[in-house]
Amino acid sequence: MLDFVYYPVSAILWLWHYVFAAAFGPASALAWVLSVIFLVLTLRAVLFVPFLKQARSQAIVKKLQPKVAALKQKYASDRRQQALEVQKLYKDNGINSFATLIPLIGQLLAFLGLFHVLRSFDRTGALAHLPFQAIATPMTPEQNAATPNYVFSATDVQSFLQAKIFGAPLSAILAGTGDLLATVAVVAVPLMLIAAVATHFTARASLSRQDTTVALPMMRPLTLWAFPAFALIGGALVPVAILLYFVTNNACTLAQQHLVYRRLDAEAAAEAARTAAVRAQSAPKPGAKPIRHR
Repeated sequence: MLDFVYYPVSAILWLWHYVFAAAFGPASALAWVLSVIFLVLTLRAVLFVPFLKQARSQAIVKKLQPKVAALKQKYASDRRQQALEVQKLYKDNGINSFATLIPLIGQLLAFLGLFHVLRSFDRTGALAHLPFQAIATPMTPEQNAATPNYVFSATDVQSFLQAKIFGAPLSAILAGTGDLLATVAVVAVPLMLIAAVATHFTARASLSRQDTTVALPMMRPLTLWAFPAFALIGGALVPVAILLYFVTNNACTLAQQHLVYRRLDAEAAAEAARTAAVRAQSAPKPGAKPIRHR
């Protein structure tokens, strides 16, 4: 269904694994970990410009709130005209509602693609019925080891299944590890905690840039606490490799937010300084008589 996402994501992951496998070996956990990390960095680089545009649009929307409030009051009895006027205001100021959704859509598709590809390395577990799986029924270990995974060959599948971090397989899921529960928990639980904390601070940084007068009241507790809780609880249902993706992606988001917001603040400060300089130049000097225009 989403092959147009799965194949590019698996191709990027394969490319990075090919690079790092040359240095550390194809079954090296470090090669696979670095492959996941650099996949995230690649996707983040692609989405940086749309994210910057989104942040600029949010800043403009926040600045336009007084005018939006005035339009809503002016057309309070005509919702259709109210919506048209607000839409016209946004359009006149270069706001494209769809463009602001591109980073979110891109991240969602990337996550679904990576989740599917990484889960499809091991199609033998009881959780194979979950959404975004390659098949509806589990395979035997022999069948799984002999079946390619998108651009990955059967040999690549076997090397992924052999890769372990501190004894925990990258394909292992905390909720279904059995005898390996303690081993996987040592790796998975810290990653789940880091992912939850990073999700919280990412949401906090984002909310700090929004206008609280127009934000939905329920969105703040939802993004600050419900999403991190989901990352913590849901982390028990995903492979260790995907937990690595969560941690890397959230860390990149925090860093990206810091860089972009600092850049926007610098641009706003420079614009304010230019405006103040223009006003100072046009203002009459002390003691000078104002010029009367006839």
